[in-house]
Amino acid sequence: MQATQIAQGKIPVIGKHYYGEAYGIDPELLSDEERLRRIVIRAAELANMHLVEVNSWRFKGGDKEGVSVIALVLESHIAVHTWPAYGYATVDVYTCGERSDPLTAFRYITAQLRPKRYTINYSDRSYRYPK
Repeated sequence: MQATQIAQGKIPVIGKHYYGEAYGIDPELLSDEERLRRIVIRAAELANMHLVEVNSWRFKGGDKEGVSVIALVLESHIAVHTWPAYGYATVDVYTCGERSDPLTAFRYITAQLRPKRYTINYSDRSYRYPK
């Protein structure tokens, strides 16, 4: 029954994906794993996402040093990857469904990072049954 409803377009799969790059960020912030974790967790809350698990890693190695924070949310994920030596970070927020707001999460994260500039991209990842 469910597959038939999807095929008839009655149960759409709605995917919203915001992603971008942030430049000119304080390297100290980009190295602060705990602070970045808190930022990602708060972003999930503000965007009405249901947090399943958060993992983070700090990588060492000169100009390749950085932090990655990945939050698994019931709706999909949030990921932040940093390169302090370059003052650079990437932000990726992807959700499925209509109740969560990935743009709110993306904007909160970029506001907390305080970049000199950033890019934002959007991809509609919704399923549409071919006619």
